[in-house]
Amino acid sequence: MMETDKQTVLVIPCSGIGKVHGLISREATYLVTDELAPGQTQTQCLALLVKGDADAVTAVQSHPCITIDGCPKACAQKNVEIAGGTLVKSVRVVDAFKTHRGAEPGSASGLTNDGWTIAREIAEAVTAEVISRIADREVAP
Repeated sequence: MMETDKQTVLVIPCSGIGKVHGLISREATYLVTDELAPGQTQTQCLALLVKGDADAVTAVQSHPCITIDGCPKACAQKNVEIAGGTLVKSVRVVDAFKTHRGAEPGSASGLTNDGWTIAREIAEAVTAEVISRIADREVAP
């Protein structure tokens, strides 16, 4: 079972196995949870949530969630909603490519400098949302 307090934000990437967009979503998640906001965030395995794992569903229902989906199908977002979670932000990797036309992000098994740039930008946007939520809680009576 995940050890988090109720103020921890869960960052849930898509699975996207075999696709560079899925790898970017996962790497962006790890940048947030391991480097940019390690004390305020954790990740949750999407496969466990899809499977209906009781611990995964409970975690999603009891923490604010941010999803990072690789493609427009938005599997992570949809499954958080289906599980009854509170979605505070949904990010799509494909949207990040609008500002990176012609980027060569890499492959499903490794990112290039372009891919890491996009992953970091997504991670920084997610971290900004986490920090904003923390600031809002500190101001609230």
